[in-house]
Amino acid sequence: MATDRNNQTPGSGDMSVREAGQKGGEVRKEQLGPEGYSDLGHQGVEALREQRGPNAMSEIGREGGETRKQQLGPEGYSELGTKGGERVRDLINKGKESEGGE
Repeated sequence: MATDRNNQTPGSGDMSVREAGQKGGEVRKEQLGPEGYSDLGHQGVEALREQRGPNAMSEIGREGGETRKQQLGPEGYSELGTKGGERVRDLINKGKESEGGE
């Protein structure tokens, strides 16, 4: 019997691997609490830096940005930047409004 992309047998009603991972992450987050979960993330980053060097996170971000740029193409990447700029402007204006409303 074939399985789908999430390793779930069609029609089985079982949880997919992705769903199980998400559920496990939520349970672990509840066990650790916000600070413990944050500490766990920092430990992961430190382990990654030990394995791949001090610039590991920067390299990962750069690789992800390049991949996204290739996916979107020049026009899509430009549009994404425009949307981001609009969002920042909206947030600044919202912040200014809340300061005046105090």
